[in-house]
Formats: sequence, structure tokens, C-alpha cells
Amino acid sequence: MEKNRLEAFSDGVIAVIITIMVLELKVPHGIAFSDLRELIPVFISYVLSFLYTGIYWNNHHHMFHAVHRVDGPALWANLHLLFWLSLLPFATGWMAENHFALYPVILYGFILLMAAVAYYILVHALIRCPQQNPELLHAIGPDFKGRISVMLYALGMGLAFVHPWLGFAAYFCVAALWLVPDRRIEKNLHN
Repeated sequence: MEKNRLEAFSDGVIAVIITIMVLELKVPHGIAFSDLRELIPVFISYVLSFLYTGIYWNNHHHMFHAVHRVDGPALWANLHLLFWLSLLPFATGWMAENHFALYPVILYGFILLMAAVAYYILVHALIRCPQQNPELLHAIGPDFKGRISVMLYALGMGLAFVHPWLGFAAYFCVAALWLVPDRRIEKNLHN
């Protein structure tokens, strides 16, 4: 099957995820800048979730440059990824509403962890048929950032028991790690 419908559907779902998250930014009832103070947890949560959504969209976009065709397992693996990403607005809202309390921070980390696992499954669903996507296997190579990310998500969930902000800091570190674009696919496709 061609990859175009999968890409278009994924782009649409990710756009809806971002739209849902931004709708959680409610307008304050006052007119002073001090009235914005109560929105700080919501804004911080939104920024991190927006970054994660953007990182997944960016990597998904780059990966599909090395993909020529998809099959049924790849379609399901992509839906699996979108499922976990679609839970980000809920976890973001819960975490913000409760000012980074323990269980919302842990749930947020769990959703990030599961999205990372789902992305891994998608990558491997796409490379298991090398005759369909021969460049992808070579372009992916060892996934050090992916492995470190999974470890930091798990660490963040554990650190949240010490203090929820430590867990949140670990999740932020993963996002910062991925803000530096992953050039493996671009570099290998241009060579």
C-alpha cells in the first residue's frame, strides 16, 4: 500500500491533538498580568506537551521519507502510536489542573513511555520488510536517543515519588534531548 493516506491521517490526528491541548488554555477572568499567574502550571504543561507532539510529528515526517510502502501491521502500529499521543491532552490537563501532583506526573510519564514504545514498534513494523523500505533499516541504525529516552521516562516516573517536579524535570530532559534534530535519516538518505 502507498504511504500517503497513513501520513495524511497521522498529520490530521496530530493537528487535532495540538488543538485540543491549546483549548485547555482558558482565558483568565481578570485583566491584570497577575491574573495570569494561576495559568502558569497549565502553560508549562502545554509547552512540554506541544514540544513532545512536535517532536513526534517531526520524527514521523522524517522517517516516512525513507518509507516507500506500508502494510497492515504498519497501519496498526501507527494507530497504536497515535492512540498514546492522543492521551497527551488528557494527561497534560490533569497534570496542570493538579499543579504537578504525584499521580498525574506519573501518568504523564507512563503515556510518554508508551508513546516511545509505540514508536519503536512502528519503526520495526516498517523495517521488517526490507524489500518495501530498504533505506529505512540503514537510516535508523542504533537508536541511542530512543533507548536513553525510555530509561529517562522510567527514571522520571520513579523520581516523581521523591518529588513530582523531579519526574517532570526528567521528562523535560528527554524533550530537550530530542529538540536537537535526529539527522540519521536525512544524512543516510542524502548519501
